[in-house]
Amino acid sequence: MKKIAIIGAGAAGLTAATILARNNIEVDIFEQNAKNAKKILVSGNGHCNITNKNIDTANYISDNPQFIEQTLKQFGFHELEKFMHSIGLLLFSKDDGKCYPLSYEAKSVLSAFEETLSNLDVKIFNDHKIDSIIKDESFTLTCKEKSYGGYDVLIIASGLKAAPQLGGNDDGVKFAHSFGHTVLELYPSLVGLHSDSVYNDMLSGVKISGEVSVYVDKFKEKSIKGDILFTAYGVSGLAVLDISQIASKALLNHQNVEISLNLISQFNPQSLSSQIVNLCKTVPQNSFLSVLSGIIPSKLATVILKEMNIDPKVQALHVNTKMIKGIINKLQNYRVKIIDTHGYKHAEVCGGGVDTYEVDAKSFESKKVKGLYFAGEVLDVIGERGGYNFQFAFASGYLCAQHITKSK
Repeated sequence: MKKIAIIGAGAAGLTAATILARNNIEVDIFEQNAKNAKKILVSGNGHCNITNKNIDTANYISDNPQFIEQTLKQFGFHELEKFMHSIGLLLFSKDDGKCYPLSYEAKSVLSAFEETLSNLDVKIFNDHKIDSIIKDESFTLTCKEKSYGGYDVLIIASGLKAAPQLGGNDDGVKFAHSFGHTVLELYPSLVGLHSDSVYNDMLSGVKISGEVSVYVDKFKEKSIKGDILFTAYGVSGLAVLDISQIASKALLNHQNVEISLNLISQFNPQSLSSQIVNLCKTVPQNSFLSVLSGIIPSKLATVILKEMNIDPKVQALHVNTKMIKGIINKLQNYRVKIIDTHGYKHAEVCGGGVDTYEVDAKSFESKKVKGLYFAGEVLDVIGERGGYNFQFAFASGYLCAQHITKSK
């Protein structure tokens, strides 16, 4: 009979503990926070976007895409839905594929886990931040000079550095490194981006629906439609968060990063030109700023005209074809140089982590240390916004626990 320690009472750790305990394996969870699963509780604005019905390897970034593919083959949406049902949770999905607990409350997810684990007599040691780990015949964990030993198996599911205010840190990769594992450099993701624009303060607070394209060393990597929010530091909004993974990793590699904002993506250049021309003819005595403010937010219109060196007071009847062409180019290809991210404190997830080439893709066991497993964000796997990161966390926790039960 194995005795198992899990570091981290998040999505991966709680899932692994459930499967292990159901198979009559003794499990102790060590959680640094006073409360469990803080990220679950705050996710989806308190609703918890558990997973997504439309899961594909394309929704993830890793230096080892085959690792993700293997994971999703073993444990996809339907497997997670079945597991959630087994702990008393029903799911519902929205039109975009995002899935939530039927209660639409994140605390329902945590309550279901805690009730299940309590019934299975799993011990959760809260306020226990592990300081060191030693392995000889078994694993011994130390917390505040107190040792907990005799563990045949250790699962590191402690997450990474995103959201340090919720307990995010790099303890897991430090432990991995101490066992000889390669750790790929960490970077914040699903995060706002800093720009070098002199107009950040003027544009702060402007929100618009459009399309964001990210360029790395002048090569277009990806385009995403959605909300764009201008801030005092640069840009944010859902579309920006979605491309931030690419931008953040490129910045880490000291590459040149730019984003192009199509601020009126519902029109092609010709139809947009016709709209502006018609407006100018309709209100010829109005200022060009007034005309543009009927199309885009006035703050944005003011900045666009400044960048074009066009007098905002010029009357619509004096606006010529060259002006309109320049304005359209700005509106549909507004270039912003990205110089940094808004940091781990504001990031939803963290990229990088334990190199998955050194972890078995079926069992999540270390290829370097027998009995050592990794699950969740601590691994070099990062998903898009929309439930994909939780899906991987639940899947990795489930699969590593399933392998352990089969080998007991």
